[in-house]
Amino acid sequence: MRTIRIAVLVAALVAGSGVTVEAHAGGPTDGNRLRRDVAAVHALGLPGVQARLVGPDGRDVVATAGVADLRTGRPVPPNGRARIASTGKAFIATVVLQLVGEGRMGLDDPVEKWLPGLIRGNGNDGRAITVRHLLQHTSGLHDDVPDFATAADYYAHRYDTYTPADLLGRTLRHPPDFAPGTRWRYSNIGYIVAEMVIDRVTGRPWHEEVRRRVLTKAGMRDTTWPGNDPTLPNPHARGYHEFDDAPGMTDVTEQVIVDGGAAFVSTTADVNRFFRALLGGRLVKPAQLAEMTRTVPLGPEFEELLPGARYGLGLFERPLPCGGTYWSHPGGGSGYTSDNGVTRDGRRSVAVSVSGTRPALFLQHQHTVDRVVENGLCGSGSGGN
Repeated sequence: MRTIRIAVLVAALVAGSGVTVEAHAGGPTDGNRLRRDVAAVHALGLPGVQARLVGPDGRDVVATAGVADLRTGRPVPPNGRARIASTGKAFIATVVLQLVGEGRMGLDDPVEKWLPGLIRGNGNDGRAITVRHLLQHTSGLHDDVPDFATAADYYAHRYDTYTPADLLGRTLRHPPDFAPGTRWRYSNIGYIVAEMVIDRVTGRPWHEEVRRRVLTKAGMRDTTWPGNDPTLPNPHARGYHEFDDAPGMTDVTEQVIVDGGAAFVSTTADVNRFFRALLGGRLVKPAQLAEMTRTVPLGPEFEELLPGARYGLGLFERPLPCGGTYWSHPGGGSGYTSDNGVTRDGRRSVAVSVSGTRPALFLQHQHTVDRVVENGLCGSGSGGN
């Protein structure tokens, strides 16, 4: 598949490697637990894993396992960059909520107000879809973002580019999946339309607004938006995917990510900085953070994948085994998977980056990475709320 942007984490097959802990300022208990949990993820057969826990005092614990390159066997860099896929949706939602807080737009504005006449045809109607629906995955717009189905597909199309209008045009060839606001279904195209709304409201490219309003404010110096650049900045682990038509793992590191919101490159340190700043109240006003964290159920088809999860505006709410809930936005695809979590007070957070995807194991992978996040957030001195 071209990219697997729904919040599923999938595994990759590779020879084993050791586990290291870079530092454990959070204490030996946190360090030992993180090292054990990272080892469990790697034991599924993943090329490389990096996890970073940040405690209430701001100090962190970093554990890595596996290799960054199957050919050379070099270790996973503890400060490595990776594509974070749908984790970028939380950045886009944050910009929208900032604009709402400034009185420049409303969550219940119809999309038609900002993009007149753009969403029409086959039962699709921008007059019935609101900005809230876009961010909440309740718009009903049908996803039709290009995917890689095979390794041959990847090699033939990895440098293809699309504009947001191109991608919306693909969606409008289909009738809506449901009437706006009546159901929940994960929708990449909803966030692509939200990017177009940001462009119109601000008069500037949406990714520049993310850089100015989110990355700079949160101190995310190692997070970049690559546009149509198919490469990754160093240091990074290489990304791999298992296709049915190719033996072993295919190196899919080099590719253009056609969904701009899923193209961000970041580090586990920066992902932690973002979620701590957001839930700590440093990126949006209290009224808008309340809107982001007002959730709806996902529906029974997601219960096995994300037990007990609910969705707000650019944020998943998930239960903690030690009580309370946490907030996150995982992402997967392009040879990398990203998971994360932060307590409601923004004081304890975890970010996980895995290089390699193997669709046959996606449930097992998701649940094993969930334990990394949950155990980190339930460590000494933590609280779910």
